[in-house]
Amino acid sequence: MSRHSTSLSPEYFSGVYADDPDPWRFATSDYEREKYATTLASLPRDRYASVLEVGCSIGVLTRQLAGRCQQLTALDVVPAVLASAKSRCAALDHVRFQIASVPGEWPDGHFDLILLSEVIYYLDCADLARLVERVEGSLLPGGDVVLVHYLGETDYPLSGDEAADGFIERASAFAKLEDQSRQDGYRLDVLRRIGFEATSS
Repeated sequence: MSRHSTSLSPEYFSGVYADDPDPWRFATSDYEREKYATTLASLPRDRYASVLEVGCSIGVLTRQLAGRCQQLTALDVVPAVLASAKSRCAALDHVRFQIASVPGEWPDGHFDLILLSEVIYYLDCADLARLVERVEGSLLPGGDVVLVHYLGETDYPLSGDEAADGFIERASAFAKLEDQSRQDGYRLDVLRRIGFEATSS
């Protein structure tokens, strides 16, 4: 399978969703349901003050993540997809949505949890480095970063292992790997900003 040589564009995702409003079966797949449960179980704290979810898609995980925080900012690049996520989370007034193509676009504010689930491998190496800089600039003292990535073959610029390992290596100056696991078909990595002790909120 031939890989894309540069970061995937918003137009790429618009095309994917134009053919199918839920192309990865986030709302119906047993695999996705289990992965979401494992992701939430991996969070080091029961509650967070301010969470950033990059690549929220139709908002299935967003809705579950909202129960673990006081404020949640969810990003995606396709307006129609973000509209679906907003509808799914309509009753949650502490969740805000923003169109953003990372790392070039990034929300204001600081976060004690940044979730990067199934997104880093859409980037090339240069944009991966920029993403790490964005995370460093907005991750609060003692904040956590959670990475989740599919390990199968794709046409994305990076593999799941390349994406996660590349992020961990580049972030090593400010974030320490706290936990790492390989599940059926994906890997999950948890990092924490070094030099600070996090407390439950």
